[in-house]
Amino acid sequence: MRIGFIQTKPVFGHVEGNVERAVKMIHRCDADLIVLPELFNTGYLFTSREEVRELSETVPKGRTTEALREVAAERNVHIVAGLIERSRRKYYNAAVLVSPDGSVETYRKIHLFHEEKLWFDPGDRPFTVYDIGSCRVGIMICFDWFFPESMRILALKGADVVAHCANLVMPFCQDAMITRCLENRLYAVTANRVGSEKRGGKFCLYTGRSQITGPQANLLYRAGAGEEEIGTAAIDVAAVRDKRLNAHNVLLDDRRIEFYSDLTAPGAGAGDA
Repeated sequence: MRIGFIQTKPVFGHVEGNVERAVKMIHRCDADLIVLPELFNTGYLFTSREEVRELSETVPKGRTTEALREVAAERNVHIVAGLIERSRRKYYNAAVLVSPDGSVETYRKIHLFHEEKLWFDPGDRPFTVYDIGSCRVGIMICFDWFFPESMRILALKGADVVAHCANLVMPFCQDAMITRCLENRLYAVTANRVGSEKRGGKFCLYTGRSQITGPQANLLYRAGAGEEEIGTAAIDVAAVRDKRLNAHNVLLDDRRIEFYSDLTAPGAGAGDA
């Protein structure tokens, strides 16, 4: 199968135009699974929770999800894309997985970054893996990459590909994802945005360099840093389902979980007084 990303340059608040532009790029993307950036339809640099409310949508009935359902059916592709989900007066930095048959799954960002904690409600659902037929897909959003537990739990749940919607501003993620894929023997699609935003006395410059990363610490495709771009690559799903490193080591089986309990113990990470 082929997996791909759409690297976009959204204009803040211009939902209709941002979605229309992305849909046109999807029509040009030769892939079975296509990943779009975090908040691809709205832009990222919010100045109030009221702005978040105004630009939020219900799922699956919101106009963005409906547009993605239409193009997914037309192109017979699966699409993962970031948006603001409104649910019971809560607002989530979320990603939808849209299938050609019209079905929709939703992931709500678990690890909120910086001022996202002011505007969004934290994700309230576990990391989940979805079987789309040609492969099994896990979803992360941007800052989730900083926590190795995110990809590890997706690997343990059987993911072949991690769809990683992002609006990256720090320079570390693209290189770190090489290690994340190596240590879990997974493919990942990091769909980042480009451009900058300046609003309310704040400024964000986005790093671009969307990429498709392989299980052997290999880059299958990396985009440029400044322009919209489409990237695709062919993958071998069977290769990531075989977790053998050599005749004596099987990656996930060799974990010594009896020594990992401190990871989830009360007060873990607090350090010494």
